[in-house]
Amino acid sequence: MLNKVRRSAGVTLVELIVALVIMGVALGGMVAVYTATTRSSVDPVLVQQMQSIADNMMEEILMKPFAPGPGTGARINYDDVRDYNGYGKGMTGIRDVEGNLIPGLERYSVSVEAGTAALAGVASTEDAVRVVVTVSMPGAGAVVLTGWRTNPS
Repeated sequence: MLNKVRRSAGVTLVELIVALVIMGVALGGMVAVYTATTRSSVDPVLVQQMQSIADNMMEEILMKPFAPGPGTGARINYDDVRDYNGYGKGMTGIRDVEGNLIPGLERYSVSVEAGTAALAGVASTEDAVRVVVTVSMPGAGAVVLTGWRTNPS
């Protein structure tokens, strides 16, 4: 009588090792992609903070009158939109209206460009001021907002 060898159901040691190697390589690839994605992405909290700073600065500027006035010097004396042109260049840290550095915002910087520009189909060069607010932070990029202030008359 022949002695039949019955193969039991399951996996062999070689099959198990091959499966583990394949899963390890796949997992290593996923970790590498995750690491690269994490390094290249900016923390959403930083982006939201920059957006908030830019929104507040833009709101402050656009609430000023269109007509030029004598306000110059410190930001607290700015009395029209054009006074903000060049604000923040070469300055680090976010400051309040009186020029005091706001704690926790020392690494951010803001710059403003406010100059006359034609607003196509709406206002001529003399009747519109384009305001560009840029808030940046080293390693986190920048948020740029553009707004318009027109002459109401």
